[in-house]
Amino acid sequence: MPRINDPSAERTARDNQDAGSMTIQVIERATRLLDALASEREPVSLKALAATTGLHPSTAHRILNDLVIARYVDRVDNGVYQLGMRLLELGSLVRGRLNVREAALDAMQALHKLTGQTVNLSIQQGDEIVYVDRAWSERSGMQVVRAIGGRAPLHLTSTGKLFLSVADPRQVRAYVTRTGLAGTTRNSITNFDALDRELALVRRLGYARDNEELEMGVRCIAAGIRDDTGRLVAGLSISAPAERLQDGWVQQLVETARTISGALGYEPGRSS
Repeated sequence: MPRINDPSAERTARDNQDAGSMTIQVIERATRLLDALASEREPVSLKALAATTGLHPSTAHRILNDLVIARYVDRVDNGVYQLGMRLLELGSLVRGRLNVREAALDAMQALHKLTGQTVNLSIQQGDEIVYVDRAWSERSGMQVVRAIGGRAPLHLTSTGKLFLSVADPRQVRAYVTRTGLAGTTRNSITNFDALDRELALVRRLGYARDNEELEMGVRCIAAGIRDDTGRLVAGLSISAPAERLQDGWVQQLVETARTISGALGYEPGRSS
């Protein structure tokens, strides 16, 4: 059977290819402008930026406007440009995540050696925690169900409760509304009043527990890790078979989290 060409399909494919090429081109030009701004200590004029990047002034102006709206660039009163605060925020976020893993590695291994149980390092992303590192071995007595990069709801995990405990009450209520506090076991906290009481307990004790709320047969305890600004940036937790978790590990866990926080520049008494 002879092949029948579909002009509209070919045109759509060309349009999609052209759109992709234009997107890449815009990103490349925006990157050139950001690099040019980064190379200067003082705010830079549109004319100078166009000359440095080789872009037409109107093109540079259009891209800079978009970067200003996104807060990647600030427009100074006299019509010159400088890097925006959004870049600083993103840079601090990346730095904090990288630094906390480096600072925690040896301490996590030592805590695992002491307890013989799985030690997790987790951060918050949206309504979930993400496991970013782990110290464990076959002798931990349980299979690691969630690999590095795995996620779990905040209200069902010890580390997630730490982050909820420092959130504004309005943020907690918004979280409850968004998630509906869905549970996964008969021990899961699934209503606001119970969660509110649990978070008050976390604030009072300074650490959090997961009593088989995410997985039956698994209990966890977690302590917070703070950076040099006092902000809670990660949680350090011990996961163990329910019958093996020991209350005597709490103090060592808290002290280990405090040691990691100190390596990040945290000073006791400072909090976000």
